[in-house]
Amino acid sequence: MRIPPTLVLIFSIIVLFGVLTWIVPAGEFKRIEKDGRTVVVPGTYTQVASQPQGIDKMLAAPIKGFVQAAFVIALVFVAGAAFGVVNATGAINCGIQVLAAAVEKSPLLQKLMIPILMSLFSLAGATFGMSEEVLAFILIFIPFARALGYDSIVGVAIPFVGAGTGFAAAFLNPFTVGVAQGIADLPLFSGIEFRLIMWVVFTAISVLFVARYAAKVKKNPALSPVHALDNERSESSDPILTGNLTTRQKVVLGVLMATLVSLVVGALKFDWYITEIGALFLGMAILSGIVGRLKMKEFSDSFVLGAKDMLTAALVVACSRGILVIASDGKIIDTVLDSMTGLVRQAHPIISAYAMLVVQFTLHFLVPSGSGQAALSMPIMTPLSDLLGITRQTAVLIFQYGDGFNSLILPTSGVTMGVLAIAKIPYEKWLKWVIPLQILLYGVGMIFIAIAVQIKWGPL
Repeated sequence: MRIPPTLVLIFSIIVLFGVLTWIVPAGEFKRIEKDGRTVVVPGTYTQVASQPQGIDKMLAAPIKGFVQAAFVIALVFVAGAAFGVVNATGAINCGIQVLAAAVEKSPLLQKLMIPILMSLFSLAGATFGMSEEVLAFILIFIPFARALGYDSIVGVAIPFVGAGTGFAAAFLNPFTVGVAQGIADLPLFSGIEFRLIMWVVFTAISVLFVARYAAKVKKNPALSPVHALDNERSESSDPILTGNLTTRQKVVLGVLMATLVSLVVGALKFDWYITEIGALFLGMAILSGIVGRLKMKEFSDSFVLGAKDMLTAALVVACSRGILVIASDGKIIDTVLDSMTGLVRQAHPIISAYAMLVVQFTLHFLVPSGSGQAALSMPIMTPLSDLLGITRQTAVLIFQYGDGFNSLILPTSGVTMGVLAIAKIPYEKWLKWVIPLQILLYGVGMIFIAIAVQIKWGPL
């Protein structure tokens, strides 16, 4: 069965919600302002006059979604454009190549290779949301891993599982944590201390899982699920691991690190939000272009190309918000919210939190974009968490887990399927290898969720 493209699927949901406004009774909760934010008042749901949405409203919904999500979309474009410029300097790619060459020459570095590199990719996923960027590293790390006696799965796992784990356990990702916290009216990147602990734990789990597997296949290559495929892989097709990190590229990497540090300080100390963060990324792009000696056309082309790579994510955010436009204008969100609350109201808050995790996990199959899923789910999950006595910070955490860990197996994700296509690893072989890691990550994630519920992790 073929799953429709994401945008087709989202617009189909808009149509579905439009139809539901003719069927589902309209209703509203009372809302009040509390500490500068709007909260739902439990037990105040009442039915109101129906507001069915016709074809004209459905067609207008994505346009309204663009308007309502304008700041988020702007940040997505600017951040993508900025990293496009950084990538054009070759600093990130060349840095990885130089490190790979050094590892080949040192037995000690060979032992530390997987922990160091996966931790770096995890840090990238946790800070600036590295996702699509891992595609560029697959053809580097597969021959690198095989040269060290491992298989192509290890070559894929270093960047893909590393970045994916960091993305799921992110403490600074503007595309997931930032968007979700903004919708939930939480201080941007608040709760970073607890998230840092989780990031360390989850990164350690993924590193140990991959390192243990790597040691096993190095000792007995026949144990690899892709042993036959690797034997058929032509050595001549593997790119040579060469490259020197120039002084300018080192400075560009320094600019990147300074930007991430400034983002942390600005968000935590000076209440920076989307406008300020977008300006920071724009400054990083300009400075990286100057330091990297990009010609004006190279800078312009890489800036536009980086933004272009974010087009699908921006459209998904806008159209996902369009779903909420239809549901809000049709006044059925609170009816759905009241029904969901009724299903889990009698349960312990931890059980309710797990039910929310199942919803987010399922939703991610339909909306592979992290920012799109945040835009779609958090306006519903935020008031639902208020009604269930679960903090909004915990609701954001549940979204992170449901969105992030799922990405490692998501057949509707262009990144996941693109990685496997580049690596020439069949999806079923990858699924068999990664499922035990998935179970482990979600199991530990449920423990963290229970802790967050019990300590009423905040703020809010």
